Amino acid sequence: MRPPPDSVVESRAGCYDFPAFKRGNNLDLESITEGVLKGKTRAVSAAISAVEDGDAQAFELLKRLFPHGGGSHVIGITGPPGAGKSTLTDRLITLARSRGARVGIIAVDPTSPFSGGAILGDRVRMTRHFVDPDVFIRSMATRGTLGGISRGTYDAVVILEAAGFDYVAIETVGVGQDEIDIINTAHTSAVVLVPGMGDDVQAIKAGILEIGDIFVINKADRQGTRRLETELMMMLDLAPKDNGWRPPIIKTIASEGEGVEDVARAILDHRAFLEKDMMGRRKEIQRCRHRIRELWKGIAMERLFPQLLSDDELQEAAEAMALRNAEPYSLIERLEARLEENNGRA
Repeated sequence: MRPPPDSVVESRAGCYDFPAFKRGNNLDLESITEGVLKGKTRAVSAAISAVEDGDAQAFELLKRLFPHGGGSHVIGITGPPGAGKSTLTDRLITLARSRGARVGIIAVDPTSPFSGGAILGDRVRMTRHFVDPDVFIRSMATRGTLGGISRGTYDAVVILEAAGFDYVAIETVGVGQDEIDIINTAHTSAVVLVPGMGDDVQAIKAGILEIGDIFVINKADRQGTRRLETELMMMLDLAPKDNGWRPPIIKTIASEGEGVEDVARAILDHRAFLEKDMMGRRKEIQRCRHRIRELWKGIAMERLFPQLLSDDELQEAAEAMALRNAEPYSLIERLEARLEENNGRA
């Protein structure tokens, strides 16, 4: 059964059609843009679907919406599978709504091997918010993307910002030690950990430790909480952030709501820190630099690569490599030469 108008809509891109926003086979960009700027849920959902599906008009839509963003605080909630990210996110939504804030949620789920859509493990814990018009929850499949988030996550954030949400939370798929793309999308990154997951130091070292602006030890009623807290404190002392921010360590039992107020307060404190001394502007510039690179990388792969190497040539080269009759490095050198040749002609 389809959901009613202006309620939280589908979680898998392309699951529903949006006839009100189409003219023939083309998107009605005027209607979608107007709807998003008014915060209309179906328009927001249609815009995100266009981005996820790689619609040819998605670029034009994003160009129209981008200037209207920038007012939302983007929060990344990341950590290993089973840490309780969804439960914590659900509690934070409830707290934000009690204070009158509008909240957009992007829940990045694993990709179904059968349908290619998102496996909705995260959204089932947020059902109480589905009928709230000031809460938008969207699941996005990773679709093979590493790093904990989806390719379309940044663009979905642009759309939710333009729709006027006060907070946009990105709940990443369960990550390990180095899936840290969230730092290039969120203003504040909260790393959720739980005690008793084997070697605690092993679980929190490397990139995961570096991206955290806030550390949350969830399920703090478990044995090993104090040990994990102590190890975190030691590691933060050994590798302090160079921007002067000391990440707080907060213990929660999210299922009971314990400690959630402290997490919300830490998010507000970090936001205030970023707004001081232009720290937030520098971080925003870093996010934009990353996005420019990622956009161009995607375009180069989809449009430029086929011009330099036909599918038949790619297949022939792959077959030769599989038999160890050729190596890829000479091929890359030939592609570089072709690119320089094409630039010379231009």
